[in-house]
Amino acid sequence: MTTDLKQIGERIKGLRDAIDLTPAEMAQRLEVDLEDYLRFESGDEDISVSFLQRIEREFHVDISTLMFGTEPRMNAYFITRKDKGVSVERVSAYKYQSLTSGFTNNVAEVFVVTVEPKPEEEDFYKNIHAGQEFNMILEGSMVLNINGKNLVLRQGDSIYFDSSLPHGMKAMNNKPVKFLAVILYP
Repeated sequence: MTTDLKQIGERIKGLRDAIDLTPAEMAQRLEVDLEDYLRFESGDEDISVSFLQRIEREFHVDISTLMFGTEPRMNAYFITRKDKGVSVERVSAYKYQSLTSGFTNNVAEVFVVTVEPKPEEEDFYKNIHAGQEFNMILEGSMVLNINGKNLVLRQGDSIYFDSSLPHGMKAMNNKPVKFLAVILYP
């Protein structure tokens, strides 16, 4: 199953409708500009994990519901079979496959992330979100930029970092990189 930004935006709009808020009220509660909020809701702009986490905390909606449209059901264990995780493409170069989408009350989100190569002159897509993050390279190699410092990670390498610092990654050698990402909530 694959999800796109339009579907995530529709779920955010559906949540807003369900709690009977105007777009301006929703933007204010989420501490974003109204114009940015409307672009997120329409699916015209990438929606960061940090923004989805803010919605999750503010409105007590599981991030999996927002990203994948599925209500988590398991609270003892949840198995994701190989290549069967629910997928979403947040931006054209990033594909997320959730390994925890069916578990309720997560203290972490676990994804297999695939980043496609981008032109060298293109800037890092920057992300900031509360908590901590663990990445382990499964295939390929990437440059991970954390707070302005470039770090090269190759297959088998891992890193644990403060995800409230600006961070972004690029695939190296003109090949996709696939890595395990574990996002731990504060």
